[in-house]
Amino acid sequence: MIRILFLADTHLGFDLPFKPRVQRRRRGPDFFQMFDLALEPAHRGEVDAVIHGGDILFRSKVPPQLVQMTFEPLQKVADKGVSVFVVPGNHERSAIPFRLWASHPNIHIFVRPKTFYLNVRGIMLALAGFPYIRDNIQQHFPRVLGQTGWNQKPADTAVLCMHHIVEGAALQVGSKFYVFRKNPDIIRAADFPPGFAAVLSGHIHRFQVLTKDLNGNPTAVPIFYPGSTERTSFVEKDEAKGYLTLEIESTGSGSNPGGGKIKHWQFHELPARPMYQLEVQAANMTASQLESWIKRSLEHLPRDSVVKIRIHGKMSPALLNVVSAASLRSLAPDTMNVTIGFVNN
Repeated sequence: MIRILFLADTHLGFDLPFKPRVQRRRRGPDFFQMFDLALEPAHRGEVDAVIHGGDILFRSKVPPQLVQMTFEPLQKVADKGVSVFVVPGNHERSAIPFRLWASHPNIHIFVRPKTFYLNVRGIMLALAGFPYIRDNIQQHFPRVLGQTGWNQKPADTAVLCMHHIVEGAALQVGSKFYVFRKNPDIIRAADFPPGFAAVLSGHIHRFQVLTKDLNGNPTAVPIFYPGSTERTSFVEKDEAKGYLTLEIESTGSGSNPGGGKIKHWQFHELPARPMYQLEVQAANMTASQLESWIKRSLEHLPRDSVVKIRIHGKMSPALLNVVSAASLRSLAPDTMNVTIGFVNN
């Protein structure tokens, strides 16, 4: 039995300026806190490998200090003998900067299509993967998958690691679900060959497991999305955030590449900060009325909330002054993040 911890889309560095011009509650530490919490099973020795499904950083060009902060937790895991595998995502522009970290014997980065092999208690696991492909992955996927060499050597079981959208994946937008279907940037479910125990992918921030194609037929392999570890936008305000653990067992003798199956998997929810979106018709309010409404509304929310106030109607200069950044900081608890959105109607 091989035990895997799978997380993705940590977006470390989001809202974490090293030289902030304004002192306010930043969301950057939240992302690092969720990252550390997700890695706890690895520190406790409960898994054999950690796989990061991409977008470990929030963008491609980041200061060296942020890269060090990002990889130090992974190095601590690797120092304990747990193998770490990282897929470069689209936010890293398909390349993890400062590849010096990849020189650690237990840290492996898919800088190109490749298969790593991990022997766990006599079971050989093949971990195939490739960095994010920016243009027309649907056309290039069979070729890129072949370049990994995933079926060239015997293995007891295999997983595919990537950072892409598969048809059938869904996002919730408001009260409706948007399902990804036909598009050059979407991989067809039918293009996954049998032989993998699982496909482990980042990129979709909503946790989900795909086992059927768009026609309702079983896929050749289950596709797991752990989702992001923290809420990055208000589209995600109602989504649970967390990571996955999976137990994979061999179904063969190692004479054939791939094989194996998922014996058990579990989604572990993380205490991501709550998000709330408030609506107010402010055009006919006085400045004092709007200020009172904001203060009263925020008092009813958890003190660590991330809040967006959508203001409808034309705003006078006096009303605009009430919703200035400085004014909002004075009206909200210093543990909150509050932003404003204007709706013209």
